[in-house]
Amino acid sequence: MLRRSRSLRERIAVSFAILTCRPPRPITFTQTGVSMYPRTSSDLKQFIRTIPDYPRPGVMFRDITTLLGNPVAFRRAIDELVQPWAGAKVDRVAGIEARGFIIGGAMAHQLSAGFVPIRKKGKLPHSTVRVAYSLEYGLDEMELHTDALAREERILLVDDLIATGGTAEAAVKLLRALGAELLGACFIVDLPELGGARRLEALGVAVTTLVTFEGH
Repeated sequence: MLRRSRSLRERIAVSFAILTCRPPRPITFTQTGVSMYPRTSSDLKQFIRTIPDYPRPGVMFRDITTLLGNPVAFRRAIDELVQPWAGAKVDRVAGIEARGFIIGGAMAHQLSAGFVPIRKKGKLPHSTVRVAYSLEYGLDEMELHTDALAREERILLVDDLIATGGTAEAAVKLLRALGAELLGACFIVDLPELGGARRLEALGVAVTTLVTFEGH
């Protein structure tokens, strides 16, 4: 019985050795027959779906859910956003509701940092600090817990897209109201014609984006 058991272990060990010596297969993700492995940040553009006339006529909605759904593209996007801040001693990543939660959480994990959610009015249960910001047809408000961060903590602000920059500017003011040291703001998509990135840079915020789309 002992010899038979030892022989079985030996056969398993040999099989494992054979398997591990095989060269790995190249992994290629395809969509409609086109190679979809992103080698540079600009390659990520093909993963982002454009939906015309949403949420209203004349708007080209840049939908990143298709990027998030591809494991290679999602990983590449996070790696590209994190890379400039590697070794920068980021204390927390602040994500703007709602897609900023997905991107910011992944970045915080990569940076070994905490994560802070910036939410719309009425969504946070504890005491908050609040700021109002302008929308096309009125005002809205966003909030942050008063104990979400300590003064002079080093913070990165994250969202999926920057357009006019109104929401991001409000988030900047919210973080600074709590005494944060804002290292920069990161976005996957920039719509440069709408001027949001320039709006943040005028506030002294370094802006990182991965891909640009013309128009609205």
